[in-house]
Amino acid sequence: MSTRYDELIERLRESALPERDAPPEFASYLGKVRLHAYKVTDGDVQALKEAGYSEDEIFEHTVSTAVAAGLERLEAGLRAL
Repeated sequence: MSTRYDELIERLRESALPERDAPPEFASYLGKVRLHAYKVTDGDVQALKEAGYSEDEIFEHTVSTAVAAGLERLEAGLRAL
């Protein structure tokens, strides 16, 4: 099924960093972002900062993972139509 958003969706897909490119310390955090974003706490982010990661690095991995998860859900919804 084609939508008017296909070009935007493709650009988002291309820009999303695969989780496998994230440092191992991000695994638990990104799993939470992907499956249960509402459960992410300041403590989760602080733990990554204390491990030496910058807010920019954390932000980039967070947004990338959230976009990828959203696209997976969109594709599932479109398949259901």
